[in-house]
Amino acid sequence: MKEKSNSSQQKLTKLEKYWILYDVGNSAFILLVSTLIPICFNSLAESGGVSKTDYLAYWGYAASISTLIVALLGPILGTIADTRDYKKPIFTACLIVGVIGCAALALPLSWFPFLVIFVVAKIGYSSSLIFYDSMLTDVTTPERMDTVSSHGYAWGYIGSCIPFILSLLLVLGGNAAGISMMTGMMGAFLLNALWWFLITVPLLRNYKQTYYASSKEHVIRYSFSRLYDTFKHIRKEKNIFIFLLAFFFYIDGVYTIIDMATAYGQSLGLDSTGLLLALLLTQIVAFPFALLFSRLAKAYKSTTLIRICIISYTLIALFAIQLDKQWEFWLLAFCVGMFQGAIQALSRSYYAKIIPPEKAGEYFGIYDIFGKGAAFLGTTLIAVIVQITRKQNLGISILPLLFIIGLLLFQRAVKLNSINEAKRSSPLT
Repeated sequence: MKEKSNSSQQKLTKLEKYWILYDVGNSAFILLVSTLIPICFNSLAESGGVSKTDYLAYWGYAASISTLIVALLGPILGTIADTRDYKKPIFTACLIVGVIGCAALALPLSWFPFLVIFVVAKIGYSSSLIFYDSMLTDVTTPERMDTVSSHGYAWGYIGSCIPFILSLLLVLGGNAAGISMMTGMMGAFLLNALWWFLITVPLLRNYKQTYYASSKEHVIRYSFSRLYDTFKHIRKEKNIFIFLLAFFFYIDGVYTIIDMATAYGQSLGLDSTGLLLALLLTQIVAFPFALLFSRLAKAYKSTTLIRICIISYTLIALFAIQLDKQWEFWLLAFCVGMFQGAIQALSRSYYAKIIPPEKAGEYFGIYDIFGKGAAFLGTTLIAVIVQITRKQNLGISILPLLFIIGLLLFQRAVKLNSINEAKRSSPLT
């Protein structure tokens, strides 16, 4: 067990709270991605004569395209953002793309233009997280990273329930006021876009980049040079490289479950209202469990907690293969909520502690390659398997294997990191 430090017992600072608020804002959009957006797309796709299996495949391809684009752009943008006074403007630009894209989903469109706008909005959202995650080194200290990161996910989950419940009232209760379901969804998209932007304003006003690289005359050219040097450095720092490989595999399952849960349930013919309420349960459950893991991180090593999360997700994925009843989806939603915030928060803070803080942007850009690249792999594999076999459950069967590979690699990364720390602390080095 670790000793509790005084810094870990302090209340959250204003800047830490403003940083956490962005999780509250952007989580509203990602909750839409897990719930209302695929249902709206399903309705549009059915109207356009698209079959259920093709609908699930097209949704998977769209999620894959958005994550692949971000994986390619992330390290470049992240490296540029490490230059003094660049991080906030690029973060703001990504935020605006995401917010406008979310609002534009309210336009009366057929299924294909709707899917294109979704891809653009998802790119804006995912790109903003590169800079948001790298801000963690600026807004808090290494001793408090587990706590602050966990609070971000925890309050993001519970806070996003506010616009989501209002959205459900519009979508499910609109008939009483003479509002159709599709009109209610359009109102929900506009509401969540506004929520996302307004909640982010305090961070935009107060954030200042503390760690940065020196400004150069040719920023973009210099950023490519630094990115190349960083890749070389990571190859030598095997503890970081192996962790990123492990993260690639186990976070694949997490992101794929987030992206595909509602689409998977709909393709199995489960009730849409039940799916929405079950995923609301995920958000509610995730709040106390993310805070619980934050407290556990003060008493136990974060690496132990990450292992527990990976093993739990492996069991969840195995259960999902045979899922075909509504109550099973509710049980799945509850179990996902227990570990979803913890595995993301602890992975983010663990990585932030093993990288150079002045290069956080470019390192988190590379982190995003492995994270978003994994999501591209998972959603694409599911889409391809479903289209070939015409069986939705077989597509999900790839996920447990990825979690197991991730766990084995993570074990190796932790061992290498322990060796490195021992060498640094040795008086002979």
